Amino acid sequence: MATAIRERHPTVSVLALSAYDDDRLLWGMWAAGAVGYVLKDAPLERILAAVRAAGRGEPRFWPEQVERALRWWEETGRKWESLTEREREVLVRMAEGKSNREIAADLWISEKTVEKHVGRILEKLGVNTRIEAAIWAVRGNLRRGGESPQNKGE
Repeated sequence: MATAIRERHPTVSVLALSAYDDDRLLWGMWAAGAVGYVLKDAPLERILAAVRAAGRGEPRFWPEQVERALRWWEETGRKWESLTEREREVLVRMAEGKSNREIAADLWISEKTVEKHVGRILEKLGVNTRIEAAIWAVRGNLRRGGESPQNKGE
């Protein structure tokens, strides 16, 4: 949504008000061009400061948010972006605990094809087992759908 708003109305400042303290979503809003990301349960002064800054067109990402977003991108986002859409679909299902047979059935592909995808995923993530890959996906808060973290602001 933020990307679409910024493309149609470049002078509009987008400020995200979220219930989720999620580094993936924080990165997505920052990458989409939002001027800030504020939690709904933040102190009123912080929310008001962010709204006022957005009204002036000034960015209002606090230093700890910038640090978290950059750390998420370095540790997770870059690797996620290196995966193909199909590899993302396979990885998310691996993180759900599905077997190769179940993944194959879900995606209408052969088990051999799933095995090839799993091998490429392990290589790209720099891990040795599918369990390590699944843990990586869960820790990165990556979900079903294969969407790019950068597109989460859309």
